[in-house]
Amino acid sequence: MTDDAVTAPLDDTRALRLRDRLETAGWRTDTVLGLIGPAGQAGLGRNSTVPAERALGDDRSPVATLTRFWLLQREVAEEDLRAALGASTDDLLAAGMAEVSGGRARALVDVRPYASDDDGAGGWLVSDLTPGLDQQVAPMRGDYVLGASPASTTLAQLTLRRPVDRALDLGTGCGVQSLHLARQARSVVATDLNRRALSLARLTFALGGTRTTAGEEVQLRLGSLYEPVDGELFDLVVTNPPYVMAPPSAEGERLVYREGGLTGDELVRRVVTGGTARLAPGGTLQVLANWAHLRGEAWQDRLAGWVEGTGCDLLALQREVLDPAEYVELWLADAGLSGAPDHRRRYGEWLDYFEALGVEAVGMGWISVHRAERTVPQVEAVDWPHAVEQPVGPAFARHQTGLSWSLLPESELEAGRWQLAADVVQETTGAPGAPDPEHIVLRQQTGFRHATRVETAAAAVLGACDGELRLGQVLDAVAVLLETEPADVRAEVLPEVRRALREGLLEGSAPS
Repeated sequence: MTDDAVTAPLDDTRALRLRDRLETAGWRTDTVLGLIGPAGQAGLGRNSTVPAERALGDDRSPVATLTRFWLLQREVAEEDLRAALGASTDDLLAAGMAEVSGGRARALVDVRPYASDDDGAGGWLVSDLTPGLDQQVAPMRGDYVLGASPASTTLAQLTLRRPVDRALDLGTGCGVQSLHLARQARSVVATDLNRRALSLARLTFALGGTRTTAGEEVQLRLGSLYEPVDGELFDLVVTNPPYVMAPPSAEGERLVYREGGLTGDELVRRVVTGGTARLAPGGTLQVLANWAHLRGEAWQDRLAGWVEGTGCDLLALQREVLDPAEYVELWLADAGLSGAPDHRRRYGEWLDYFEALGVEAVGMGWISVHRAERTVPQVEAVDWPHAVEQPVGPAFARHQTGLSWSLLPESELEAGRWQLAADVVQETTGAPGAPDPEHIVLRQQTGFRHATRVETAAAAVLGACDGELRLGQVLDAVAVLLETEPADVRAEVLPEVRRALREGLLEGSAPS
């Protein structure tokens, strides 16, 4: 189904009217944050409305009214809502996005401002109301549409931000990733299996006046995984798929936004394997994912198998590992079921399911697949629980470029003019008064924050790389300085140079 068949809760005329009212009211992230303050913002991050409500006090201004109405999910006086939204109040009521009873208005669908300091993306997101505010347990509808979340923020921060021709937002939800993609792509396609998600995403785009760099609207398509884009190629694919590995649910129990309904991590595997066939040359697929640690099989080997024979590079960074019980508790709480009557039943079903599948733990992290058109694809799957600097998208870009440089033949590598990245610092440790340090570590201050231990010769070569001298010249100079054979210096140092390029400690330019 194409976007022609996707209808938003408000038509274009009413969406534009609401947008004008939100603008007039000053319903933007900076005004809201200025009103509720850092404590109010932090409280909402913990699903607690109390600090924000205290900050609002008796304020009945339009921004305060809309903050109560949507962010805090409080009833507000109908007259206050009409003062803020005017005729759009009736539009929301007619569309089933709000209701009024006894002179009090209550939101049924969430509308909230969105802004990103990283790339300037912004507007308003339309989604279902945030569940679990103030520890209120309430069941979630199966077609629930999630708004901006820590997961969606993470995906936006790890996405490569460079101009592309075609981009795919796989499983768009409320449309948040497409707001970012539209700022870098000439064409954006947003898909989802959930018709309700596409409907709310269309309103998100209408409120924000979202257009691609070529002035096009985001294309909305209904369907599972890559079915809506069969036969099409993309330069960038991003997705936060329903990766939660839940047991088969009874009718109405499965949450579509987070549970794919396939066995174990099969849905994530299909996202990766299917994505390799949808990448144009040089294209990248970036996935926020969970994957299973199965009994008797290394998780690194499993993920490497997902791209075997595709010609694509793989970089998988495992950020966290949970045992089955931790994992189950996390997602039962996420669904608002921690205090539900059937909590213990579902907990037991989930553990039985994992035991039957041989799941010993669950990895959580980031997968990046790159159609680099290499003769021998490069595969890296590593534990990376270390702190990173967000946004980390530029680090993924540097890794792709640095990996290509690191694979150059030795003659081309030595002809390159490399430079130690500006964010790299050298750390030395050793006994006080000793003539030489025992350990030398080069550490990145940004991106993935790699730390590499090097020996004296490698430290001297990397430290002398200034972008002016060719690497071969630096190697010869260090050999003279250390009174060592040039061939011995090369044998020791060139592998370290390749690693430094791959990890982004070295940058610069290869010979033409």
